[in-house]
Amino acid sequence: MPQYHPPLRDMQFVLHELLDVSAHLQALPKHADFDAETLNQILEEAGRFAAEVVFPLNQSGDAEGCTYAGDGIVTAPKGFKEAYQQYCAAGWPSLACDPAYGGQGLPELVRSVQYEMLNSANQSWTMYPGLTHGAYAALVAHGSPELKATYLPKLISGEWTGTMCLTEPHCGTDLGILRSKAEPLADGSYAISGTKIFISSGEHDLADNIIHLVLARLPDAPAGTKGISLFIVPKFLPREDGSLAERNTIKCGSIEHKMGIHGNATCVMNLDRARGWMVGEPNKGLNAMFVMMNGARLGVGMQSLGLAEVAYQNALAYAKERLQSRALTGPKLKDKPADPIIVHPDVRRMLLTQKAYTEAARAFCYWIGLLIDQEHGHPDEQVRKDSGELVALLTPVIKAFITDNTFESTNLGLQVFGGHGFIKEWGMEQYVRDARINMIYEGTNTIQSLDLIGRKVLADGGAKLMKFGKLVQGFIAENAGRADMKEFIEPLMDLGDKVTQLTAEIGARAMKNPDEVGAAAVPYLRVVGHLVYSWLWARMARIALDKPNDDFYVAKLATARFYFARLQPETAMLIRQARAGSASLMALDAALF
Repeated sequence: MPQYHPPLRDMQFVLHELLDVSAHLQALPKHADFDAETLNQILEEAGRFAAEVVFPLNQSGDAEGCTYAGDGIVTAPKGFKEAYQQYCAAGWPSLACDPAYGGQGLPELVRSVQYEMLNSANQSWTMYPGLTHGAYAALVAHGSPELKATYLPKLISGEWTGTMCLTEPHCGTDLGILRSKAEPLADGSYAISGTKIFISSGEHDLADNIIHLVLARLPDAPAGTKGISLFIVPKFLPREDGSLAERNTIKCGSIEHKMGIHGNATCVMNLDRARGWMVGEPNKGLNAMFVMMNGARLGVGMQSLGLAEVAYQNALAYAKERLQSRALTGPKLKDKPADPIIVHPDVRRMLLTQKAYTEAARAFCYWIGLLIDQEHGHPDEQVRKDSGELVALLTPVIKAFITDNTFESTNLGLQVFGGHGFIKEWGMEQYVRDARINMIYEGTNTIQSLDLIGRKVLADGGAKLMKFGKLVQGFIAENAGRADMKEFIEPLMDLGDKVTQLTAEIGARAMKNPDEVGAAAVPYLRVVGHLVYSWLWARMARIALDKPNDDFYVAKLATARFYFARLQPETAMLIRQARAGSASLMALDAALF
């Protein structure tokens, strides 16, 4: 049976020693009284809920899956509803929500850290409240006062859950060709018709109502993405007093039978003149939905961080206990018939890869969470602007780089188990299956790569990338005189220079042939991801170097050295791939494949 223990010590290291979040949050007027002790107490309680309530449902939920009973009725696995009720009763859905509508008003970073633990415990279950918070955020940003008053309190309390309805059978990422229609009605609402597929949490029995955010076209809408509007479509129509009236004509037609995340209902949703209300302005729905989509992309990064952590914990525990063969340097446990497999170099390579990627991902996600709080609440306009631009730049990196690395990490965890990793009871094969979807949904990782290089880097002449580069350069300058930091500073500086040069090369070639962007995008994103991780690992190494007699920091420093020795050199291959151009990809006629 798998195990999970919230990694509170490492979480606190990132929050307090690496990021000094208390000082940064206290600079925001609405969080001026928020301190480290309060944060630690919240995380301890959140970790207890994740480990004791949600984690025990992970394997059983995977085995049982969701059940479609016909006529639009879907039930979640046994125990999911009761766990969700406990979650709501404890006030967890309201953690980082607006107090004006019943929220607790805590930093968004706190919710992000909580979600790491929930995702380690049970990604499928966590998707239900996770998507709900995304719907909440979209309504906060673009909803009318009337819609906010009607829907936000119920979403914040968890009485109602939320979804995002984008994809249709004939279109995935290309939302410009979606066909769902919205017909204006006399009372100001709309009659919406169409079919949406792959809708996570689209139907279930956890909550009294489900609020769908639906993209559709008005009758006179222009073609393409400029003709998309956003609507809120509830499962049950609400009365003015918040009670539920008749069932709306949006209904689940079936659920998907999937490779992973079995405990979350992935639905085909049919709308037959379902009543909905517009969110934001006509034909600008995609802009409004991007609030939820970008939040979801950051959330998927956090999902993968959670999976990477729990997979590592179990692989490590197994490697310390499993006896097999002797160490190449001679027996380590002479009273045993064999040594634990953690003595073998390649097992250590796999474990250290998991550890290095997981700990860097944690630092990355938490830093972005802090930037989001600064973007939304810092009194200095320039800080808000800088924070927002860094979040925009790095959102596709969070989504793609972390999910790619986590799929590798969960596979390595399975490999550590050997044949037992292939057996369900150990839990590792589920982590591999669950991790795989994270590279696909909320925009495939290729889409994220195109977004990074096209919209986030080349579109503004590299301005946002240079903003991050200044952070790297500042850290290098601060530590240039430290001999003990040379092994980290030199490869960090070298990679920064190479990213600058590679970006300029791709930009110049793309002006002659746009296919050059598509050919270079995926390796380019991984190079940028490694630049972020190199910066973070160098910062963590500096902290560890100053505390040489503590085992926690000894391990941190050793992991940093492993990252720079074994993982960061991947960038040499990636840069060569990016420079290889589009010719070898596009030369073969499609008919000859």
